[in-house]
Amino acid sequence: MSTLPPPKVAGIHHPLATVPQTSPPADDDRTDGRERRPGGRPSARLPGGTQDQLASWMSDLTTLHALSERLGRTRSLTDALDETLRAGAGLVGARRGLVSLRPTDGLGPERLAGLGLGRADLGHLETVPSGLDVPRDARGEPAEVVHRDIAREDAVDPRHREVAARLGFAASYAVPLTAEAPGRLGTAVWLYDEPGQPDPRQRHLLALYLRQATQHIANRLELTRATAAVRAVHEGLLPGRLPFIPGVALAVRHRTGPRGGGDFYDALALPDSALALAVGGTSDAGPTALAAMGRLRAGLRAYAVMEGEDPVAVLSDLELLLRLTEPGRSATAVFGYAEPAARRIVLASAGHPPPLVIGVGRVDFAETTLSAPLNMLACWEAPSVQARVEQGETVLLYSDGLLHRTGEPLDLALARLRDAALSATPAERADPEALVDHILHTVLPDIDAPDGPDSAEDVVLLAARFL
Repeated sequence: MSTLPPPKVAGIHHPLATVPQTSPPADDDRTDGRERRPGGRPSARLPGGTQDQLASWMSDLTTLHALSERLGRTRSLTDALDETLRAGAGLVGARRGLVSLRPTDGLGPERLAGLGLGRADLGHLETVPSGLDVPRDARGEPAEVVHRDIAREDAVDPRHREVAARLGFAASYAVPLTAEAPGRLGTAVWLYDEPGQPDPRQRHLLALYLRQATQHIANRLELTRATAAVRAVHEGLLPGRLPFIPGVALAVRHRTGPRGGGDFYDALALPDSALALAVGGTSDAGPTALAAMGRLRAGLRAYAVMEGEDPVAVLSDLELLLRLTEPGRSATAVFGYAEPAARRIVLASAGHPPPLVIGVGRVDFAETTLSAPLNMLACWEAPSVQARVEQGETVLLYSDGLLHRTGEPLDLALARLRDAALSATPAERADPEALVDHILHTVLPDIDAPDGPDSAEDVVLLAARFL
């Protein structure tokens, strides 16, 4: 494959890379204008102009193939928009550009991506009347818009001319982005530093490229919508807010995997100023795991109200519910019954990592008994443990996804978690909100990065600081 052409500016169009051609060998026996094959027999030879045209076509196809491969490797909607802008700029000889994603079906999301433009520049361009839209032709179809010399065109809106002068571009070329489904996606605009416009060949190549690019963007758009829908359902199945309980301060952090995992958390106020704390998760991911998680959490809340002071009974009832409603699915959970006034918490675990107790002078794992996940054995059973918590200490419950996302063996992941808690400053240990943020970003520093590693695992951290 040929290398990509260098960026071009208005009026200076570097030729696209061409496939090297071998010059015809000299032949002293050639007397009739045709090449001689070995043995003296003449062979047909294409005229020089036709050969050059074929070479140009091959070069264009090679360039489009390389650009399409780069586009196909993009994994997110943002990456697809950025790559389309970059490739389009190379094809039409521009240095800067922007894409306004505004699907006409009204389902969103709306995005504004720029190439060589800062956030403030994009803000200025959004103020241009109809600057990010393209008109329609006689058939009602979106049409391209060419402004060859913005400063000298009388039809250009004064605000458009003002923004062009401020940002330093002299010409623009806008095309609609339309896919078979969902239809009109938005507009792409490329900006030139000097007066000029793409020539017919460049426009043709861009049109061929956008046929694939717009459909790829549409596919990424549908995936983005589906992921957002799953995430919204997941968030709706979890507590809308944490309760206020005298004597304890609560904080939680939750990150959903791209396919929607089955992890959950809960904090429930109980009679006598007691508090129920729980973190758990079902096996697998996706819509079925979300549905199972919703049923499991609803059952857990009911059992916590009825017999929360006995965590073993709560998990035993939960195991029976799972066995009856989800016979082929397992789950892990840790449940704690806390009495803030007495600074006491009783814990039971079903195949879940042990809670972490964090104080000024200690960072220790609670010694919960090793047990099997729910619905894995004929009958789940494990004893509860009681832990004393001093004033100012925090009990941290977390999902196993926090450990799995590290990619390390369980013992190393647990050590990483403990080291993260040990590295917290006194001010962070005194504030559960700051503490969970510190631990989350220390254990998983790339969790909020746009290009961070993907994982189907949910991450939950639930902290309760005893005052």
